[in-house]
Parts: sequence; structure tokens; C-alpha cells
Amino acid sequence: MAQTDMPLAELLIHLEKLAQQSLGLWDMPPNARARLINVSENATYLVEADGGWKAVLRIHREAYHTRRAIECELAWIAALKASRAVVTPESRAGKDGEVIQVGRIDSLEKPRFMVLFEFVEGTQPDEAGDLEGPFEELGEIAARTHEHSKSWRRPENFERLVWNVETIYGARTNWGDWRDAPGVTPEIAAVLERVEARVRARLEAFGAGPDRYGLIHADMRLANLLRDENGTRLIDFDDCGFGWFLYDFAAGISFMEDDPRIPALKAAWVRGYEKVRRLSAAEKAEIDTFVMLRRMALLAWIGSHIEAPEPQALAPDFARVSAELGEAWLGAR
Repeated sequence: MAQTDMPLAELLIHLEKLAQQSLGLWDMPPNARARLINVSENATYLVEADGGWKAVLRIHREAYHTRRAIECELAWIAALKASRAVVTPESRAGKDGEVIQVGRIDSLEKPRFMVLFEFVEGTQPDEAGDLEGPFEELGEIAARTHEHSKSWRRPENFERLVWNVETIYGARTNWGDWRDAPGVTPEIAAVLERVEARVRARLEAFGAGPDRYGLIHADMRLANLLRDENGTRLIDFDDCGFGWFLYDFAAGISFMEDDPRIPALKAAWVRGYEKVRRLSAAEKAEIDTFVMLRRMALLAWIGSHIEAPEPQALAPDFARVSAELGEAWLGAR
């Protein structure tokens, strides 16, 4: 999670102190307190006060995004909301009028960027339940964001991550080299080398024209959908950037690519997507290529984030299952 040699447990102690001391940067009840609810790329806190007041504070990972990149993320969120393409929580400006705040404490060498979002009610879909309905909805939401991406006039000097072959497999990756992940034995590496070569070849042939590549959410998982009686909200645009539109389906099944329901969920996602935007036969034929691209990106993510609880829990079998999925995909091709 952090670009630091500090152990995660120690880092979280300092980040909690930073969170509590920084609440005064925004107008909020004087008795507000922050409670950690998630740690991954960033540390996310639920901020609560008497009377049911709530907000969500995101403290950014060191050196993952520049201030300009965060500004661009928030600009796209605002544009999506204004166009009613999706419903997503708004960010709250601080007392100085700035949405991005900078927090500093003596025990952390460098300051951290922070953003406060409105709290919205809702629950994420249950992965153990019937997921075809949620995935159909997810496909429709993805298509609306892609249509907006194609037509939106982005601000000048627009800066976001890129999710393509080079930033996943190349020398300057977003999440590191999959070969360095836990459990990548020589036998597993041999399979995944073949997978990488095949993915590279297929996506070079597929191309990155504006009809299939643009600004994407890049982490459109069920965990980032909140549903209640008022509808569905899409949250967490922290990884949004430039990539293939179909990468959003692959991100949608992150960590569950070996689930036997995946073919049905893929069909449901495509049904939802095509309510808004048609997919060509060539695009449908490459969906599983993007699944393998994303799976190997996640393998690299586990290796480069192994100090956090979720990667630690996933690590024991992830490389082995990735190779099994790769063998099946290569065989199907």
C-alpha cells in the first residue's frame, strides 16, 4: 500500500493519527472521529459524528498519484454525475475551498493527499448470491461510462494511469512484475510466459482505436457498487485511467476468475452492456484475453502489495490458479 519501508501495522498507527488530526480541514461536527474501513492502494476511513453525520475520508498512498492526477479523477466523476451517466458520491471541499487537502504529521516523512467524499447508504451485491442481475447492471453502467468517455472533452493536461500491455507487462508497470509474486515457480512462470506472449499478440492485432479504447473505471468490481432502494452507485475511481473498454469486464470478475459462474456472468454483462452500446464480434471474441491480462496484473499487484491483508490472504493459491486458467485459455485458443 505504501512506498515506505515502515511495516504496515506501524504505518496505520501514523495514518490514523493523521486522519484524526486532519478532520478540522473540513467543516464537520466537532466530535467527528475517523475509523479505518479499508486499506489497499489507499487508507479509507469512515468519519462519524453524533446525529448520524457521516463521510468517507481517503488518504492517498504515497507516490501513487500526483495532485494533478487526483484532480483529473475528480473532474471525470463530476462530469459523469452532471451528465447522469452514473450516480457516484460527491467530494467535499475543505474550509479553504480546495477539494484535495494535504495532511502532515511529524511521524510521516512526506505529506499525504486526502479527499473527503459524501457518505451514501447501500450494500454491495453478495458474491455468494445470484449475480446475473448485478452483472447485467454492471455491464450497463460500464457502457454508459464508455459512451461518456468517448464524447467528453477532457480538461487540458489530463493525467491518469494507463492500463495497457506495457503498463502491465512492460518495464514500467503500475503494479510491478508478475514474476516477483509469491508462488510463481519455474513451472508456473513457463505457463504464464506463454500466456503473456499470446495476450500481447492478440491485443496488438485487436488494436486500440477510439471505438474500443479510452477512459475507463478500471476497477468496476461488485465491491465498488452500492445498491439500495434509491438505485445503484458506482464508487472508487482511484484506478480510473486509459485502457480498453473490455478491461472493465475483466476487472469486474477480479479474484473470482475461476468461479464456474463466470460464463453466465459474462453473458449477463454483455446483455447489460448492449442495452447502451453494441459490441462487435471481434470485441466479444477478445473478452477472455482481457480476463487473462487483468488476472496477471492482479498477480503482480499481490506481489507488490503483500504487506496488506487482502494480498496476503490471496497469495497462497493465486499463482497456481492463474497458471491453470492460463492453460485452459491457451487450450481454448
